[in-house]
Amino acid sequence: RNDKAMRALTLLAAVAIAISGAIGIFHAGVEYGFWEGVTTCATGGAGPVSLDSIMNAPLIRCDTAQWTLLGISLAGFNAIFSLGAAAFILTLLRRKTTSAA
Repeated sequence: RNDKAMRALTLLAAVAIAISGAIGIFHAGVEYGFWEGVTTCATGGAGPVSLDSIMNAPLIRCDTAQWTLLGISLAGFNAIFSLGAAAFILTLLRRKTTSAA
């Protein structure tokens, strides 16, 4: 059993979850108009991209929340849950490990 490797992988997972939360903060800030987002959005279409497929694709705005609950968008929930989970994992990592004998 390699506790150091497991702790390092758990720390890496916590950092990845925190990065997801940071992206959620950025996206929520764009949706709420706190700052400007990226100037282009990605397309979700599969297959070859042509001018006709681009012109006929439905318009989905990057700066408008598609869904909210109690005034919080999905990006906002992503930020809340991801940062909370990362903080919880980091708190658990700070605890001393005890061996069960």
